[in-house]
Parts: sequence; C-alpha cells; structure tokens
Amino acid sequence: MTKTLLTPDYIFESSWEVCNKVGGIYTVLSTRANTLQAKFHDRLFFIGPDFWQGKENPLFIESDNLCAAWRQHAAERDNLSVRVGRWNIPGTPIVILVDFQPFFVQKNDIYTEMWNRYQVDSLHAYGDYDEASMFSYAAGKVVESFYRYNLTETDKVIYQAHEWMTGMGALYLQNAVPEIATIFTTHATSIGRSIAGNGKPLYDYLFAYNGDQMAEELNMQSKHSIEKQTAHYVDCFTTVSEITNNECKELLDKAADVVLMNGFEDDFVPKGSTFIGKRKRARAAMIRTANCLLGTDLGDDTLLVGTSGRYEFKNKGINVFLESLNRLNRDKNLKKNILAFINVPGWVGDAREDLQHRLKSKEKFNTPLEVPFVTHWLHNMTHDQVLDMLKYMGMGNRPEDKVKVIFVPCYLDGKDGIFNKHYYDLILGQDLSVYPSYYEPWGYTPLESVAFRVPAITTDLAGFGLWVNSLKNQHGINDGVEVLHRSDYNYSEVADGIKDTISAFSAKTDADVKEIRKRAGQVAEQALWKHFIEYYYEAYYFALRHAAKRQLG
Repeated sequence: MTKTLLTPDYIFESSWEVCNKVGGIYTVLSTRANTLQAKFHDRLFFIGPDFWQGKENPLFIESDNLCAAWRQHAAERDNLSVRVGRWNIPGTPIVILVDFQPFFVQKNDIYTEMWNRYQVDSLHAYGDYDEASMFSYAAGKVVESFYRYNLTETDKVIYQAHEWMTGMGALYLQNAVPEIATIFTTHATSIGRSIAGNGKPLYDYLFAYNGDQMAEELNMQSKHSIEKQTAHYVDCFTTVSEITNNECKELLDKAADVVLMNGFEDDFVPKGSTFIGKRKRARAAMIRTANCLLGTDLGDDTLLVGTSGRYEFKNKGINVFLESLNRLNRDKNLKKNILAFINVPGWVGDAREDLQHRLKSKEKFNTPLEVPFVTHWLHNMTHDQVLDMLKYMGMGNRPEDKVKVIFVPCYLDGKDGIFNKHYYDLILGQDLSVYPSYYEPWGYTPLESVAFRVPAITTDLAGFGLWVNSLKNQHGINDGVEVLHRSDYNYSEVADGIKDTISAFSAKTDADVKEIRKRAGQVAEQALWKHFIEYYYEAYYFALRHAAKRQLG
C-alpha cells in the first residue's frame, strides 16, 4: 500500500537544457517526457531559462491561457517574469521559461544565504557559475510561487534538478517549501570531467583523489561546492550510471541513492521501406562525397565506419580511434576498403566550395582535392587535433591506402552545405560505429547507433558499455556491441581491439551482417524508457519518503 501512497501528484524538473538543445541532458529529458506525460497528464512541468525573449524558439510553443491566473499572480505578487507553453517534442509537456536576469541584483544576498544555510562556497565563482545559479534560484522561486498559488500540503510534489547548474534551486526549496521532495541528478561530476579533460589518470587513482582538494587545484571550487552540497542535502541524490556513481562516492563523498539509467525512445528511427531508402541514400551520399574529395572510385561494398559526439579528443576516444585506423591500414587481414568518418563539430568555417563544385557535377574525378581530409574549412587548420594526428601518423588518404579518413567538422543539421542531411539521416548509412570513450557517464551515441541497427564498438568506461556487459547473451560484436576493456593506461590495447574488431567485421558474410544488425537493434530495445522509467519511480518514492521524515524532524 505504501508504494501507491508515495507516487507524486506533481513533478517539476528544472534544467538548463529545457527547450535548449545543448547536449546529452536534452536527449534524456526530451525523450523521457512522453512516458511521464502519459502517466501524469499535465501534472508534469519542465522549467528552463528564458533567453529567447523576442527571438523565435522552434522548441517552445507559447500559450496565453495555460496557467494564466497564476502567471499574472507570479508577475504582480512575486515579481517573476515567466512564459508558459509547451515543449515541441513527443508528449508536448508544459514548460515554464523564467527570466532570471532580475535576480543578479540579489546575487550577493543569495550566495550569503547559501553559505550560511548549506556551506555552498560561491566565492571563487567565474564563467557560467553566476548565470546558472541565478537561473537555478529563479526556478526554485517559480515552483514556490506555483505551489503556494495552486497546490496544498496534501499534494505530493517532486522537484528534480539536473546538474550543478540547478542545485541552488533545489536547496532553496528544501528550506522555503519543505513539503516538496527534492531530487538532484548529476550526469557527470564537474570535477571528474575536469580531471579527465586535464589529462590526469582518473580511474586507477580515483580512490586517492580528494574532491575538495582537486577542485582547488583545478580552480573549480564553486561548481564542485554547489554540486557536493546539493548531493548531500537533497532528499534523493541520483546519477546516470554505475561508473559515475563510483565518481560520486569518491569525489562528492556521497553515493547515489538511486541510479537513473538513461533510456531513450526509438520514435526517430524510420521503419520498413523508409528505413531501407534512407540507408541507401545515406550510403550513396557518404561514398559520393568521399570520391569527390579523394578522387577515388570507392564502390558500395566499402565498409563505412564512423564516430561522432562532442569534440573531446581524449575523453571521447577520438585519438585512440585514429590510432586504430592507422594500424588497420597496415592490417593484412582486412578484406574491404574502409571509409571512416569523424562526425565531430570543430571550429568550423565554410563548406568547401571546391568540394561543392565537384558534388554538383556528374563526372568522376581521379585527382584528390588539396587537404583531402576535411569537408569544411576550419578556422584553425594548423592547430586542429584530428588533422594534427593524421599528419603525425602519416595517414594520407592515398589511392593505395585501404583505410581513408574524412573529418566532417560541422553540425549535421540538414543545411551544412555538403551532405545537407540531418545527423540521424546520415549515421544510419554506416556499417559500424566506434565510440572508444575514456570519460562517458552514459553514452547516447552508441545507443542511438544500435537503435539504427548499426553495430557499435564502445568501452567499459562508458555507462552504456558497462550496462551492455550486464546483459545476458552479450558476447561482443556478433551480438551487436563490442565492449572493450579500457583503463588509464591501456590505450594501445584498445587501439588493437578496435582494429581487430573492424578487420574481423570486414570478413563477415551478408547473412552474418544481417544477423548482427538485428541483434544490435535488440540491444537498443532493452534500453527504451518503458523499461528504465521504473528507476525514476523508485527515486520519487525514495524522495517523498525522505521528505516526509524530514518534516517530522
């Protein structure tokens, strides 16, 4: 009986990425919304920053009559400037966008209160800390105002805050409206990401790192402080994978109460003949672009391999992928030509006119364009990590090379000037994807890949890879996903592992590949939100129970 009593009546979720497509958290929230909306029917509210005033935001559909009376009350009584509407995603949940600029004048008072009440150290703030904190505080104020106007203490209310950027709002509510149960989710610890990004070994020494000390060393005290204190004070602290939970234990001195694994929806995956048609067109576009750039005549039997994601050269394993391709080029067992794409947005300039010119013409070309590695010019051609490493390794995309590498340094938004296709409409053309991450709290990219039935290579330092290892009947690439063991110091073994996997894959028959593709899709099916949403219900239960105890004192 207790479980049914402790289901929330209202859920508020705040994130910097509500109606604001920045990274992986956007994917978490926007794909999960439909599942929650179906259960909670407009008792689910997302709160995001409003920096779109006077500008068109295709993700936000404003409404004048949604919560109209409260909105007026919030403006007149609570000095809160909010816009209410719906998020233009499946489920179209209600969204409240708040203007947080007016709070900057109270900044010092807010920080003082946070120090006195929760020992949050904002003294060393710089960069985006102030902006994020003012949004976070404003979001807390919005929920307080909504609660006082619309709800009563018999309503069971959850406030879930995502990442350090929203911690302050959760702490504010903890005191201002103690009836509200708070959940804080860290998707990656700020200090863990920083240690990894600064080239320090993260995993072998994790037990020896002191989070506070490292925050000082890496000049991250304020972000680390809000993250750590929120984790300790909220009713339920959560993270997205066991690998990040290890980080939280060591660097924040707090283990997660519940691990909320990242699911997704596969409604963006085309079905049947649409899928076949899109895959054909994607392959044709990639091979044609390569032939025009390289002056080659690669055919449809070329093996298309790719990686994608944020340009974090070491953390995302782009370096080890390039190393593996260089070794693969000398591999005697390789049965097919390999065309490898690095789809990672860099400091991009313009689409190459010489390449555009060739793509428009009908003829075949037998001479390469200059710099036959990039589809778009970069502002930093002489200091780009991908180009530097290709040069260092002596990879030349020569006619006799069985492995060719092409760097696509732009966002694939359908109007890049070369492919003019959206990311999802291009990656489904690949035969194999490689995501050998060193630092990856979850890993949506390999999950999306297998959803498109493109088998993937990843590592056990990615939350997704670790999860795949826990599945029954998962034994490598033949089952759709190859999870390579990765540590601080086995770079060379990982490069060999990728090389060997691609080489073995190149020898597979069409029937083998068809079966592997089917199994890749089956892995993705097990990560749908309908399976993973249970962890959220567990967190709601945990938080509501804890909040009830807290009020009893």
